[in-house]
Amino acid sequence: MDRHPRTHRTAGAEDGARHAKHLRALNLQRVLAVAMDRASSFTRSELSEGTGLSAPTVGSLVSELIQLGIVLDRGAGPSSGGRRPSRMEFNARYGYVAGIDLGPTRTRLAIADLRGEPVAQRIVPTPSALGPAALLARIASALRALMKDAEAPPQRLLAVGAGAPGAVDTHHGTVGMAPNLRGWSDVPMRDILQRALEAPVIVENDVNLALLGEHWRGAARGHATCAFVFVGRGIGAAILIDGHLHRGHNYMAGEIALMCVGPQYIDVEFGSRGCLETLAGVEALAARWPRAGEADPARRVSALMESAREGDGEARRAVEETARLIAIAVANVATVVDPSLIVLGGGLLVQAEPLFQAIRGTVRRILRTPVDIVPSALGQEAPLSGALLVASREARRQLRHLTREAPARAALAGRRISS
Repeated sequence: MDRHPRTHRTAGAEDGARHAKHLRALNLQRVLAVAMDRASSFTRSELSEGTGLSAPTVGSLVSELIQLGIVLDRGAGPSSGGRRPSRMEFNARYGYVAGIDLGPTRTRLAIADLRGEPVAQRIVPTPSALGPAALLARIASALRALMKDAEAPPQRLLAVGAGAPGAVDTHHGTVGMAPNLRGWSDVPMRDILQRALEAPVIVENDVNLALLGEHWRGAARGHATCAFVFVGRGIGAAILIDGHLHRGHNYMAGEIALMCVGPQYIDVEFGSRGCLETLAGVEALAARWPRAGEADPARRVSALMESAREGDGEARRAVEETARLIAIAVANVATVVDPSLIVLGGGLLVQAEPLFQAIRGTVRRILRTPVDIVPSALGQEAPLSGALLVASREARRQLRHLTREAPARAALAGRRISS
């Protein structure tokens, strides 16, 4: 007897089952994506409209998401004349994300829900006397302690965004150089943190994160092509073009600290800090003021600014010279990128309103095309905000990935939590 037809039918049935399973997984991801993007509660009818899937299909899929704990059933909503609709919402506390803003002297840490809304924050000293691996291990330990204090289970940490003050190879998660951190050259920051935290880590330049933060919730909202210029102990810039970060071939885009600001400096050796940062950073500003040595180092810049406001000629000249150098760099960024907005931020500008005004005034004198120049709306929290944004994006990607296969969904169900 010829059994081949039965074999063909069996193979066809298996292929059909695999196709159906694959299609269901894809549809589940569609429903989840729409649910995650809803800022408030929603109905099955709204999910059906948002996904283009039939009501019965959406009903089955959303029931599975409720069972997993990713979507919460909020009960019947108000009636518009017929049957009261059941309302649901995305469980933003299904998991957590974390942000790390590593600075030369202080590091900012934050825990947030899956929408990026902060749950807990902390500032810890950067243990700069340690080598890179030991330093990052200490920071990871501080982050775990913050999670414990916030009662965020460590197994619920789905992603971490980490900013570093230097050139970052985002593909490999390495910090090529960080002039203000001792011994930081080709540091595998992502791998070190992932081993310590047991969660996916996205490493990015801190100024890039500041721009993402401002674009998300700060001064750059609504601007697809914009830039952020950071002035503090270090100097850097970030560039967003058509909504996407521009990092450059060598991940060095925006490293304006290395910018040469005059022909007289071409043959001058500035080391890793670069021409602009050496001439216009915090230390350079203080060095231009003869009375800087009399002031408390912790408030040297604010003392200089107070003296400039009170009419101290030497203080005013120090501010004007520093502002001129930074303004040249800002104007050059504007000329090359042609952004609609440039945000100025960083520790130096936060405490130096006269410096900001002087920079903005000089840039307007240089440029021939208009560009808005505004102060950071998020201040020193901007990089941390950007870190939480990239972490929440990665966490959502992880969730979509985990809903593809039944075994993974079963594992998710075993980790279910309530809101």
